[in-house]
Amino acid sequence: MRDFVRAAVRRSVCFFGPHRMNVVALPSSPIADWDTVELTSRHEPLLQAFFEASPLYFEAIHGEPARSGEAHEEICGELPADWPFAKKWVIGYLDKGDSLVAMANAIADLLAVGVWHVGTLIIATSRHGTGDAQTIYSSLESWAMVGGARWMRLGVVAGYSRAEHFWEGRGFMQVRSREGVVMGKKTNTIRVMVKPLYGQPLVEYFELVRRDRPEHTHAD
Repeated sequence: MRDFVRAAVRRSVCFFGPHRMNVVALPSSPIADWDTVELTSRHEPLLQAFFEASPLYFEAIHGEPARSGEAHEEICGELPADWPFAKKWVIGYLDKGDSLVAMANAIADLLAVGVWHVGTLIIATSRHGTGDAQTIYSSLESWAMVGGARWMRLGVVAGYSRAEHFWEGRGFMQVRSREGVVMGKKTNTIRVMVKPLYGQPLVEYFELVRRDRPEHTHAD
């Protein structure tokens, strides 16, 4: 199966337009006996099954389990046309039995060069409490820094305390909020959070990404 998975990377049918391409290779897994693969359109059934087996995440943010087509949207969903970026990565973590046990969505140089965005990070329910999420995120952060990241960025649903505490524990700070964001059956407030990777002041980030200044209140 792993040969198929790797071969599928080269045959992706998803296309994201003529953006700058980042030359950073896929990150290796920080967990022994796990391997990483770039998930493409051919992996949609694998990712969909993983999502359906991970109800806690989707119930927390959507108010319902993963819907059909969730994997397709994760892999092939496009960013707004006016959002520059270098590359969107959807990374799968496979255990030694070739089962998908974690996934992450990372976007290089989103909105500005040096800003890397974590769109999704989900660990299999059976692995909760093992420290895998912390280990994987730390690996992703180091990988992003090799690729030129100076800032990490993400959005977390307000009230999803498990995720809020996790990201605050990783050093992320809220810069603004987006209200009235419809996600499945829920209307959420999204806390936009940023982490400086070299201890630089947030004023430098706001010069790069003006839309994230606290005074911005629009819902995009």
